[in-house]
Amino acid sequence: QLQLVESGGGSVQSGGSLTLSCTASGSSLDSYIIGWIRQAPGKEREGVSCISGKDDNAYYSDSVKERFTVSRDNAKNTVLLQMNNLKPEDTAVYYCAAVPVWSSTIRAMCVVTYGLEYMGQGTQVTVSS
Repeated sequence: QLQLVESGGGSVQSGGSLTLSCTASGSSLDSYIIGWIRQAPGKEREGVSCISGKDDNAYYSDSVKERFTVSRDNAKNTVLLQMNNLKPEDTAVYYCAAVPVWSSTIRAMCVVTYGLEYMGQGTQVTVSS
């Protein structure tokens, strides 16, 4: 059973940077698409970035493109989300999620953010102006 644990959240000022980590146990990440999904109070869940476990293909939502970078280290069973030039509207709980690589595409996983097979407990990111 795949388990995901997020870390790296915190509070930063606008323009700052944070790196989130998603560490997996129980199964190898190379068999999954890994996504970073965020949810702010009163807002819909948003898939900000998804990456395949098989190659370096990645998807970014328009709201984070050119500011966020997702990467994976299969040897460490970890996916990172480097977040630069953070804005107050990036404030949310960020979840790491996974679906089997055969069951979806990176874009589909980030667009349809409910019913994801595996999801961590989330880490809070707060950006102040």
